Amino acid sequence: MRVPTRPRVAVHKFSSCDGCQLAFLNLGEDLLALAERVELVHFAEAGPLDPDAEVDIAFVEGSVSTPADLERIQRIRRHSRMLIAIGACATAGGIQALRNGADGAQWAAQIYSHPAAVASLERSTPISSHVAVDFELWGCPVSGPQILAVVNSLLLGVAPRDNADKVCSECKRRDLSCVMVSRGIPCMGPVTRAGCGALCPGLGRDCYGCYGPAENANTDALAAQFGRQGLDPPAVARRFRSINSQAPAFLAAANKAGEARDE
Repeated sequence: MRVPTRPRVAVHKFSSCDGCQLAFLNLGEDLLALAERVELVHFAEAGPLDPDAEVDIAFVEGSVSTPADLERIQRIRRHSRMLIAIGACATAGGIQALRNGADGAQWAAQIYSHPAAVASLERSTPISSHVAVDFELWGCPVSGPQILAVVNSLLLGVAPRDNADKVCSECKRRDLSCVMVSRGIPCMGPVTRAGCGALCPGLGRDCYGCYGPAENANTDALAAQFGRQGLDPPAVARRFRSINSQAPAFLAAANKAGEARDE
């Protein structure tokens, strides 16, 4: 009788803060239960090391920011049946992608005594810019329940659910007062995808878009509302040019605000 094998899983890190990997580790007992259902063959932060292992599922955190990253992500893709990008860095370039609109070489020359030794690409780009990605899990960082939901879906043989609803829907489910309406605070919730449980509005502050653009995000309407609330075009651009600055919807909104500033 053939003994069924557990799916082989790897967790890889590129340019990032490690927060999405910590979402795995913070699962606690749920991680131990998960380890009984899958074989973790590579996860440097948790212990096992085998970066070139053939795996069924590869989770990738971080953006492509160095020449070495370009070669490594191609190698990981070849060795993975399914590749899942997790977190804002992997899905939209991350906070480090703010350098994409600046002169990176000039920055390096101002900071380092030997800037030529700094191996850095001109741009920080999401994983999907270089290889085929089977699923993207947005967030900065992603949450443990998100990861468990994805793994459980895959183990059951069904496609993971992409929660592209808006943070506003989570505020309503939690019976929270809208900070834009009740307090006049500019908030990214109307264009940001759900997943955080409306964490920031639940604490009385504005959403700042860490879960990336929601489905059918009306960035033009939100930018106009920001203007009515007193934000000038540069301030509006900064709202969209943040953690998920390279997400197409946010990038277009930031550029449009920038053009309005230049008129």
